[in-house]
Amino acid sequence: MNIPDISETRQRVAAHLVGREREIELTLAAVAANRDILLEGPPGTSKTTMLKAITAEWGIPLLFVEGNADLTPAKLVGHHNPARVLREDYSAENFVAGPLVEAMQRGGFLYIEEFNRAPEDTLNSLLTAMADRAIAVPRVGTITALPTFRVIASMNPYDNVGTTRLSTSVHDRLNRLVIDYQDEPAERGIVTLRTQATGDLADRLVADAVYVTRATRRHPDIKQGSSVRGAIDCVLVALQLSLLRDLRSPDDEGYPELVYDAMTVSLSGRIHLDEAAGSTPERVLREIWEDRFVLDPAIAEPG
Repeated sequence: MNIPDISETRQRVAAHLVGREREIELTLAAVAANRDILLEGPPGTSKTTMLKAITAEWGIPLLFVEGNADLTPAKLVGHHNPARVLREDYSAENFVAGPLVEAMQRGGFLYIEEFNRAPEDTLNSLLTAMADRAIAVPRVGTITALPTFRVIASMNPYDNVGTTRLSTSVHDRLNRLVIDYQDEPAERGIVTLRTQATGDLADRLVADAVYVTRATRRHPDIKQGSSVRGAIDCVLVALQLSLLRDLRSPDDEGYPELVYDAMTVSLSGRIHLDEAAGSTPERVLREIWEDRFVLDPAIAEPG
């Protein structure tokens, strides 16, 4: 298929995201130029949402692969069905395509998350597909990719536990785009959009949830803070708690404690503490909550 007009694609993709105009433009330019790309950034920065929107506009599949130590070349490329091999011997008909071959045959995006967690020999199996848009599969033949096939990789630069350093050969075949957290107004927009929450209580919850979530990213005891998903869940949990506690307004006496309780549920599992901190997620979240509601409560106002 021919690639649709990327200017029109950009406008329609942008309707699915809050902000990210620059990232959409650069990613579209790379994939429209028949290039593969590495999206480097923490979780919850709209990488998957952007790719889903692009492939939906192009009418092609987005095939997900999780990079981990168990991702072997055979799992990525494909394998021959053992039962049929025993009955019929090796043939092209009993080859079971892996996500790489499937993406090539269907002209889709092969999206490998946690790219740097995959073994080096598995990543090396991508080199020919990226360079030549074709691979040779033993006892099957040469598989040539459709024109819209792309390899899209993502990795978290803040997480280096259990990761593999990418080889020069892999780096040389990938463009790279760093995608970081959005600014506070954009994150408020995302939370409002995802929660569909309205009213005075919801508006205040969105502002407070975004504030405390962003604070987890700069607290000295936290190695990696929460993405905007934490703020979304914080608002959703708090709204349900407000029903249970018959709390109707952000001016009600129990509002600050309601936010703290929602924080412990939505954020405590999403933050990763520095091992030398000697603290707990709950203790750190209490500090952040006190900064917002006790030390300087004036900043808790939505404006």
